[in-house]
Amino acid sequence: MSLSSSGARLRVLAAALTFSIGGAGIKACQLTSWQVASFRSGIAAVTLLLILPEARRGWNARAALVGIAYATTVTLFVLANKLTTSANTIFLQSTAPLYILLLSPWLLREPIRARDVLVMAVVVLGMSLLFVGTERRYATAPDPFRGNILATLSGLSWAFTLMGLRWMGRNEGAGSAAPAVVIGNLIAFFVGLPFALPVIGARPLDWAIVGGLGTIQIGVAYVFLTAGMRHVRALEASMLLLLEPVLNPVWSWLIHGEKPRAWSLVGGAVILGGTLVKTWLDSREGRTKESTMAA
Repeated sequence: MSLSSSGARLRVLAAALTFSIGGAGIKACQLTSWQVASFRSGIAAVTLLLILPEARRGWNARAALVGIAYATTVTLFVLANKLTTSANTIFLQSTAPLYILLLSPWLLREPIRARDVLVMAVVVLGMSLLFVGTERRYATAPDPFRGNILATLSGLSWAFTLMGLRWMGRNEGAGSAAPAVVIGNLIAFFVGLPFALPVIGARPLDWAIVGGLGTIQIGVAYVFLTAGMRHVRALEASMLLLLEPVLNPVWSWLIHGEKPRAWSLVGGAVILGGTLVKTWLDSREGRTKESTMAA
């Protein structure tokens, strides 16, 4: 293992670790969900523009379209986190591969294979387990059912975001993600702003938390991710990034006392396992095709 490759892996892990603090941070902030969603995204957009040169170019209609999907995702993620547990929020957002399998034949002209149907069934099973029984209410998760619905929608919008980034990558190269992320954060900021104002009774701690979420949990995390992805294979990166949904509920449990139900943990494990298997199989098929073409 070379120093550069090990350093790249550490950067991807650092991105996953930084992403994972989102749920606990959102719950710790006493600002409303719309205030957190709007201000976090606004700060993130400024941060990315300042520290990522590629974020300042390539603004076009494609980036704006993908930015809408990304803005929907980050907004729904905050709204869901304020209503349900961090575990359910991140696990339900991780169902994005299910929607990609359903929609990619029409949007990306990518056919569904037999094994994709099996993975789809596994993800549906995991998703259904999150809705089994009655979710325990916490002060940080006052309306689990409604939060679960919003988290499910965030999984759908995240699927559109990922497909949009893949669509942009085909036409504009790998660096096209940065402007779409910045535009998405700006859209989330301006759309949420009317619902966020006025701000009454905010503590200095609340401003510190939302500032940290924007600069570190989104901004710095994306810097780590873009730097690491240049030297790490897609499969390995996806495996390393699974650290985020693993740690996200842990921070909320340690800080806020949110103890996920057994069904939620099982469902989350099934969803993450199905996602990991699909990624591994797709990567294996890609390497086989490359070897065949080289021969």
